[in-house]
Amino acid sequence: MKERIIGRVKRVNGPILIVKDIKDAMMMEMVRIGEQQLVGEVVKLYDGLATVQVYEDATGICPGDNVYGSGMSLSVELAPGLIGTIYDGIQRPLEQLMAASGAFISRGLTFDAVSHQTRWGFTPSVEVGATVTAGQILGSVQETSRIEHRILVPVHIKSAVISEIVEPGDYTIEDVLATVVLPSGHQETICMLQRWPIRLPRPVGKRLALKQPLITGLRVIDTLFPLAKGGTVAIPGGFGTGKTMTQHSIAQWCDADIIVYIGCGERGNEMTDVLKEFPLLIDPRTGHSLMERTILIANTSNMPVSAREASIYTGITMAEYYRDQGYHVAIMADSTSRWAEALRELSGRMEEMPAEEGFPAYLPTRIAQFYERAGFMQTLSTSNGSVSIIGAVSPPGGDFSEPVTQHTKRFVRCFWGLDRQLASSRHYPAISWLESYSEYLGDVKQWWNDHSEGSWYLNRQKIMDLLQKEVRLQQIVKLVGPDALPDTQNFILEVCALFKTAFLQQNAFDEVDRFCSVEKQVKMLSVILAYYEKGLEAITKGVPMVKIRRLKAVQEMARMRLTVKGDELESIDRLQLRLERSIDQIGGIYEN
Repeated sequence: MKERIIGRVKRVNGPILIVKDIKDAMMMEMVRIGEQQLVGEVVKLYDGLATVQVYEDATGICPGDNVYGSGMSLSVELAPGLIGTIYDGIQRPLEQLMAASGAFISRGLTFDAVSHQTRWGFTPSVEVGATVTAGQILGSVQETSRIEHRILVPVHIKSAVISEIVEPGDYTIEDVLATVVLPSGHQETICMLQRWPIRLPRPVGKRLALKQPLITGLRVIDTLFPLAKGGTVAIPGGFGTGKTMTQHSIAQWCDADIIVYIGCGERGNEMTDVLKEFPLLIDPRTGHSLMERTILIANTSNMPVSAREASIYTGITMAEYYRDQGYHVAIMADSTSRWAEALRELSGRMEEMPAEEGFPAYLPTRIAQFYERAGFMQTLSTSNGSVSIIGAVSPPGGDFSEPVTQHTKRFVRCFWGLDRQLASSRHYPAISWLESYSEYLGDVKQWWNDHSEGSWYLNRQKIMDLLQKEVRLQQIVKLVGPDALPDTQNFILEVCALFKTAFLQQNAFDEVDRFCSVEKQVKMLSVILAYYEKGLEAITKGVPMVKIRRLKAVQEMARMRLTVKGDELESIDRLQLRLERSIDQIGGIYEN
């Protein structure tokens, strides 16, 4: 590494270095600085000078220190062993760093991202003489109990013929698995290990239409504001409104195959919660630990700010790699505001012209480049895979008009706005049904209607209309009090209050309520709407609203989220029958 000197340090400005005497450096090249071999990246080249962004603490670097070139872009290692590992922003395994240097990372420490000594059981799926193309599956390795790691033909090999392939057996990630002959006659070897530049999106066959929802188990999301697999969503909210907890719940219970959790500039205690809880949590679909489908990238607020800028790209590159194997991947980026603040600091150090609130003028471009890497794709191996991005935004003071929130809204199609008043009243998830929206309704409508006997879209529209009416009625109540409203309008307030507590509110610590299946959501919404329609019908016949509200079936309905397990859905059907029968009986008495 040290033999290729590309220049010497001229000036040090925090994590930004000006390097002089540049010989053969290239843009975005990964470099090492000084005798401690600190990791950096060339971000500008001009007049024999280069600007280098350092990904570690730059204390002690001084003018005259040598800068060594690597000849390649800042890249990640892609191979079996990624799942279940905890990395920092530039893909250094934190557990190995801790073993080497203790609780605080020493500068210049480098370890392989994945073990080069571990042997993996490889099973080939092609034979000698077969023609292979870029992205095709050569064979597989059982990475965890639920993830089969598919070894892909590197993207730069457009077409080749297999001349040699190993027998099934155990191999390290650097052992040669296959030798291929290119059309030019040149031979090339393929092993499990591949490297990919983090800022370059991995190629795909084609982008497909979004049709399937990402099921999260959270009713307010799945029923009211669904996210499609391959979609993008922002979760903005002030301090304490539950952004991180919402992402934790989604990471635990959503139906993605693999989770990439990026703690980008978050406080250390929040990442510690993730690191401690995830290995203990059981995946409801497999019965195994959640870490068997999770990659964690921990870049906390006290780590170097420039590595925070790289952590987002590190995470999404690993997600694209598993997507190319035919998996559905969900990325939790917490929080993109801290990432934008890193861009602002680095831009200021480079003396660039600031835009609104000091952020760089290219902030919208960088946000767009990140979110456009999501999508539901046909991979180069013709299988389908997706990357869904769930990005938390932390607007200062909960002000949604600040630049990061506004620019993010331009590039995402789903918005789960968190409400401070809901959070203060202990209503979680604190997703506002007034500020949130989803543009995926039309995309996932067919899937939902297929799973709800055609009722979902219509029922969702009915309940959203009731919630809008409730807002207008609440304004009247504030002026003249509830007694001024007729029972038909008071009943709307009553049904909406029930809907909020019995449906939208969810307890992440309750065994039954923490995850709600699609079937249960459909039936719960159906019974609440049946209560509204039957109750309104009875009220128009002269039944006092208080009589309906005191029915035993109504009290059971308020508790059904906690009492009805996912495999006992017939009890909701029986509850709906009892409810309708009770209201009909009262209505019959008053009609006579």
